[in-house]
Amino acid sequence: MRFFRPVRLLWAAIAAYATAFAALSVLRHRAFETGRFDLGNMVQAVWSTAHGNLLQTTNLHGAQVSRLAAHVDPILVVFAPLWWLWPSPSLLLTTQAIVVALGALPLFWLARKHTGDERAALGFSLAYLLFPATEWMTLNEFHPVALACPLLLFAIWYLDEDRLLPFTSFALLAALTREEIPFVIAGLGVWYALARRRWLAGSAIAGAGIAGAAIAVDVIIPHFRHGSASFYGRYGAVGGSASGIVRKLFTDPGRLISVAFDHRGTHYLLDLFLPIAALALLAPLLLVALVPELALNLLSSVDAQRSIHYHYVAAEIPILFAAAAIGARRLGRRAGTAATVAVLAAFVGNYVLGPIPLWRFVPGGETLQARGAQVSRHDQIAVRELRVIPAGAPVTATNALGAHLSARKRIFSFPHLGGADWVIVDERKPSLGDHNDKRGGLRRIEQLRHDPRFRLVDANDGVLVFRRR
Repeated sequence: MRFFRPVRLLWAAIAAYATAFAALSVLRHRAFETGRFDLGNMVQAVWSTAHGNLLQTTNLHGAQVSRLAAHVDPILVVFAPLWWLWPSPSLLLTTQAIVVALGALPLFWLARKHTGDERAALGFSLAYLLFPATEWMTLNEFHPVALACPLLLFAIWYLDEDRLLPFTSFALLAALTREEIPFVIAGLGVWYALARRRWLAGSAIAGAGIAGAAIAVDVIIPHFRHGSASFYGRYGAVGGSASGIVRKLFTDPGRLISVAFDHRGTHYLLDLFLPIAALALLAPLLLVALVPELALNLLSSVDAQRSIHYHYVAAEIPILFAAAAIGARRLGRRAGTAATVAVLAAFVGNYVLGPIPLWRFVPGGETLQARGAQVSRHDQIAVRELRVIPAGAPVTATNALGAHLSARKRIFSFPHLGGADWVIVDERKPSLGDHNDKRGGLRRIEQLRHDPRFRLVDANDGVLVFRRR
């Protein structure tokens, strides 16, 4: 039947993924599983841009700053005109699901070219959509760097085609999603130079990537931060700076190895490579582009960077799958079998590690955040209490509630009260700043009850609304 042609099945899979994960993302937001940090921070940056204040946000200390003081992800500006048409956090969540799903398209082209088999190409694309890290990245609130995943797949396709102009366009877009993505682009330049003997073009790409990352980290962020970037703070144990890490590599390499390949780091690598049956190893030269991002994650002191449940995998997924698709060429007629293995490995990996809520009904299936998309009675009450806060009024909120109030000029994170006319807190999900803290949060809420500057105007099911006297 014509419908079952690989290209038609590909588009059906893309549509199914985009629809399902957009719906899940929006439901998780309505169930207050998102936060002021990070979804709300992105919403405020887009809202501010749409209202004439380029990428302005309120930081944890209550100051109005540029988003570029934290991360170089100016691609958020693209969402400002869309915000005029759909002024809702759902805009960002839905767009992210659609764009990530479209990454299956260039992967299909790449696999079809190198295997000569449309069915094998479909298999690699389905494995990408089933890959646990892809799905967790899509559901991890909204982060601009998630868009780098499909953008890099398009860039790799055009680079593999020797079409440098469209490659440059997609590479530039990817570089606008976060400050370290140019390092990955530099790695692609090295691969292109070595694999294609295009020494000049490859060197230019590598040089531009390194320069772009250096400018982002050492010039743009410090300029808007009015001080040194916090980027290197995560690497204090291994040198604390780019030069320090390089020095440590020669003077104490054992330290780097012990940090990178501890229990968490080893599991992280297994969670990345096993659900694709380690097929990325078929094109080891392309894995050069994986080294910068993998090193940044494995050497970081931030545990989230060594987990597939967050957005830090965004630049690793496209390299892994592009390497598998290109490397399948080595297998000749067995490429179709490799694609089938990739699908099975991704499916089993999804069952063991993935975020699909239905797995909780299957013995041994992943249950992490399985109920995250269920909107409870308490959530419905919280929505009603949020309506008490006037639009645009300066407000302080606990983290989960703040994600729903960030489309305004000033939004503070509890317990910061200075400058806020309103305060709304949730005793069931108390937080301090951008971290959940039940004991500390409840203690500060109790102090707020006795603060003479504010009076309690509404309370329902643990959601408390205060107004400045």
